[in-house]
Amino acid sequence: MHIDYQNDLNPAQHEAATTLDGPILVIAGAGSGKTRTIVYRLARLVESGVSPAEILLLTFTRKASSEMLHRAEGLLGHQGLGNVRGGTFHGFAYSLLKQHAGLLGFERGATVMDRSDGEEILSQAKDRLKIGKGDRKFPKRATVLGLYSKSRNKELTLEQVLRQEAYHLGAYEDDLTRLLEEYERIKRECGLLDYDDLLFLLERLLTEHPHVREAVTSSISHIMVDEYQDTNLVQARLVRLLTKPGDTSPNVMAVGDDAQSIYAFRGANVRNILDFPKIFQGTRVIKLEQNYRSTQPILELTNAILDGFRDKFAKRLFSERTDSRLPEHVLPFSDRSQARLVTAKVTELARTYPLDQIAVLFRAGYQSYHVEVELNKIGLGFRKYGGIKFSDAAHIKDVLACLRLGQNTSDLPAWQRILGNVPGIGPKSAQKIHHAAMINDQAFIKAQRAKRPALDELLRVLDTLRTQVMRPSTAITFVLEYYQPVLREKFPDDYPRREAGLEELTQISLSYDDIPAFLGDLSLDSPDAEEDRGQAVTLSTVHSAKGLEWDAVLVIDLVEDRFPSRHAMNDNDDFEEERRLLYVACTRARDSLTLFSPETLYSRELSATTPARVSPFLQDIPSHLMSRYREQFTGGVGLQTLPTPRRAPEGTSPQGSRPGPGEDFAASAPRTSSSTQTPVQGTYCRHKIFGRGKVVQRVEPNKYKINFPGFGLKLIIEDFVELE
Repeated sequence: MHIDYQNDLNPAQHEAATTLDGPILVIAGAGSGKTRTIVYRLARLVESGVSPAEILLLTFTRKASSEMLHRAEGLLGHQGLGNVRGGTFHGFAYSLLKQHAGLLGFERGATVMDRSDGEEILSQAKDRLKIGKGDRKFPKRATVLGLYSKSRNKELTLEQVLRQEAYHLGAYEDDLTRLLEEYERIKRECGLLDYDDLLFLLERLLTEHPHVREAVTSSISHIMVDEYQDTNLVQARLVRLLTKPGDTSPNVMAVGDDAQSIYAFRGANVRNILDFPKIFQGTRVIKLEQNYRSTQPILELTNAILDGFRDKFAKRLFSERTDSRLPEHVLPFSDRSQARLVTAKVTELARTYPLDQIAVLFRAGYQSYHVEVELNKIGLGFRKYGGIKFSDAAHIKDVLACLRLGQNTSDLPAWQRILGNVPGIGPKSAQKIHHAAMINDQAFIKAQRAKRPALDELLRVLDTLRTQVMRPSTAITFVLEYYQPVLREKFPDDYPRREAGLEELTQISLSYDDIPAFLGDLSLDSPDAEEDRGQAVTLSTVHSAKGLEWDAVLVIDLVEDRFPSRHAMNDNDDFEEERRLLYVACTRARDSLTLFSPETLYSRELSATTPARVSPFLQDIPSHLMSRYREQFTGGVGLQTLPTPRRAPEGTSPQGSRPGPGEDFAASAPRTSSSTQTPVQGTYCRHKIFGRGKVVQRVEPNKYKINFPGFGLKLIIEDFVELE
């Protein structure tokens, strides 16, 4: 069967599919036909006489490798490719470890555990050491194993992971260290392996037993690795170990996109793809830049996002899909009014696109809560991916149960829910207390209060809610004084995340004057989205959206401290990953892209609305690439017209010009240094207003991006800072 490589592929795809020898790095921009390229290269290898058994294809899911092999077989007239080796890194590792288990000390063989097996072994370790006994706040087994897996995949100590990601569990560090040592001991006794063991043991096998490496590598002539930007450190080392020792030009092809490396939280390391040409000398770099998904105006915006990367493979995405519509940048008054504008935009888009072709994307799961409430109000169904649905979150339901009982004492589900948080009260006791409350059996209630001080405290809270008229926001603040300790006791593993959700609940309540109306809107479940996906809008975190696409995409909360996150504002590597996250979000859109940056955010700590700064990633984007709209006092949004900048003579700055988007008016302070400075990234500097800061990036021709503690990231003209 003849395959027309020339006409089936664009020039870059053709080059990648037909270059069969030596190390190759394919930088596949979003929507550029990466899978198609791999499929055609598999077919070309077999056509050129390479035995399928000598091809190693490593992917991140079995589904991905199966699809590629199936499509390649179709090209070859269903010639068998079943002998191609590989699948996932972990699956391939297990196939080799089974053959050589004895060399690693597993004379009786080794069994791979699933997650529930691992939790059972951890329970045995806890019992042996008598750790966490009677301590309700001790981290759950799943949490402990999750932290351990992160430390191994990132190759960090447990202390480092706790400090970075679970500071609230730091008091348990010594106990967790002892517990995990015992967990490892029991695994060895029983000949058990967990998921992470597979990669590290394969590395040990190939490193410590050269004859095994020789045998394995001599049976492989070509290696292909998909999604290389998602590999962790040990996976990158394994790729090197799977090439023949001493081979200076191995046939290794890595395919991926450095700009889509967004999984550092689970161990992915962007340096693997960036350093590939250094590790494999003579690497041929091929860039797939033609995009088959988005319109050119959307790609112009994503190219501008790419321009901001500090360390990258430069590329310019382009499309044959020309369209005059620019992406929109909407500036709502607040994060509350943002939800209403998002809902209005979804309603508008639904006149053109099916609901299942509209997606609202966000950085963190709690950020969609306002939008969920607004969609509920108008009866528009949605499905949420990543994070808990607002109406399903246990901590939200707990607080609302208190408010419900303040309005209706006979609400049995609310009684059962909130009494379930009182130690010693189960479902039967809850029913008895509910019955006693209904008939005002004071003798029974008094006896229960005497036995359980926590019940006494709860009933006092409910009495206050019943006897005092409060606005919803006041009532929630009052309930949270009681519930905060309960929350930390009930959810010790992740209460910081849940507290962020409760802050959003408080903010949502500010829009309401009375509790019944507030409860009415929040108690409505999301209208049942029919099995037909056309009946539901997608709400998704950006991480959960990777690999997917929609006709219309809306991205919300594009302001400092939310996107990028507060943590990322103080770390260069995390800051770069957040930029990649925005690139991934924007490249999900085919036809329509709308970005939202609320001008104010509510702060519960300050009990006030505070100004928000547009995400620094958008501050860098030339204004002509977006249509900018501001919310209007008279309703709706109005197109913001920007003045045409006056051209200044080369080498000078326009006198009296106003700062562009993202430039600080403080930059017009008196000059403190010469423009001949050449700062190095990481250099410290001083500014007369913001004080001492750290240079994050130079923005040509004459600005620095500087992080000032207490003020965040600022874009400052170089003449107004003094380097240390």
